[in-house]
Amino acid sequence: MRKPNTNNKASTSLLALLFAAGLLVGAIVTFYITFQEITDLSKEVETLQSQLSSLSGIQNATYQNITIYQNSTALADMYEGVRESVVLVQGTTSEGGVQGSGFVYEASDRMVVITNYHVVHDTSALSVTFSNGNGYSAVALGTDPYVDLAVLSVDAPPSEFKPVEVVSSSTLRVGETVIAIGNPYGLVGSLTTGVVSALGRSLTEEDYAGGYSIANVIQTSTPINPGNSGGPLLNAVGKVVGITTAIVSESQGLGFAVPSNTILREISLLITTGTYTGHSYLGVSGQDMSYNVAQEIGASVTYGWRIAAVTTGGPSDGALNVGDIIIALNDTPIRNNDDLASYLEEKTLPGQSLGLTVVRGSSTTDVSVTLGTRPPPPV
Repeated sequence: MRKPNTNNKASTSLLALLFAAGLLVGAIVTFYITFQEITDLSKEVETLQSQLSSLSGIQNATYQNITIYQNSTALADMYEGVRESVVLVQGTTSEGGVQGSGFVYEASDRMVVITNYHVVHDTSALSVTFSNGNGYSAVALGTDPYVDLAVLSVDAPPSEFKPVEVVSSSTLRVGETVIAIGNPYGLVGSLTTGVVSALGRSLTEEDYAGGYSIANVIQTSTPINPGNSGGPLLNAVGKVVGITTAIVSESQGLGFAVPSNTILREISLLITTGTYTGHSYLGVSGQDMSYNVAQEIGASVTYGWRIAAVTTGGPSDGALNVGDIIIALNDTPIRNNDDLASYLEEKTLPGQSLGLTVVRGSSTTDVSVTLGTRPPPPV
C-alpha cells in the first residue's frame, strides 16, 4: 500500500488559509474605504444643507423687507393709521378762495395744525376740515416765510385731533421710499408714493421770502400738486419726515418738501412768539461755480460759490470781496449754493463767528465773519 503524501496536504491547507485570509483582508479594506466614502459624503450633505439653510434665511429676510416697505397691504395699513391726521386747509384772499393741506401735531401738550406759509398768506376766514368732514375756524399762531412754514390753532374739540409723529430727517437717504398724503386739486385724502431723489436742495422764493433760499429741501419723485401744499411727507412706517410744498412750477416728475428738522427746530418759537429769527445772514449774493465759469474768469477751481455783490454795512462788508469764491465754511467743503444755504441753516445761528475759506485771485485765504440776522421778510 502506498503511503499518503502529507507535504501536499499541508501545502494545500496553507494555500486555502492564505486565500481565506486574503478575502478577509480585502473585505476589511473594502469596508474601510466604503465607510470613509460614506462619511465624506455625509459631511458634504451636511455642508450643503447648512448652505441651503443660510440661503433660505437670506431669502426670507429679503421677503420680509419687501413685505414691510413695498407690500400694498402694509401701505394701506399705514394710510389708515395716518389719514385722520391729515386735514384740508381753506381760506379767502382778495383774489378768491385758496386751499391746501396740513397735519395735526402735538407740541408741548398743545394740538396744532402744521401747513405751508404760502397756503395761509394774506387769507381771511381761515378754516380746517378734518377727514370726517367736520370743519372749524382757525387762526395762524406763527409763520416763517423763509421756510414756508405756518402753525395754526384750530377751534375744535379735542376728539378731532389725531396727531402724527414727526421724526428727524437727518437719517434720510437717497432712494428711500416716501409717501405724500394731501388734497391735490381738492381731491381730499389722496396718497402718492415715490423715493427721495436728492437731499440738501435749496429753493429760491421771490414772493414770500424776498429771494432768499429755502434751505436743505428734500427732493422726491412723489408727485406734489397744488392742494398738496402743507401736507405731510412720510417715511415707510408713517412718520413725518417733511412738509410738502408745491411752490415750484413746472417741476415735472419732481416734488419738494421742507425737512422735518426745520419743523422740530422752529415749532416751539412759532407757537410761543409767532415768529422765528434764527436764520443766519451773510449779506452777500452770488452764483455757483462750474467748469465753464472757471474757464471764463480764469479761476483755479470749478466748484464753490462766487460772490457777485456784498451788502454795504452787512456782516461780510470788509471781509469778503466781489469775485471771492467760497469753497469751505468752518472747514466743511462748499460746492454750490445748496451746500452754502444748507450749512448756514443747519449749523449756524445769528451772532456766531463763521470761518470761510475763499479763493481770492490766485491764492486761497481764510476770513472770519460774524453772522447777522436776516432782514424781516417782505409783507
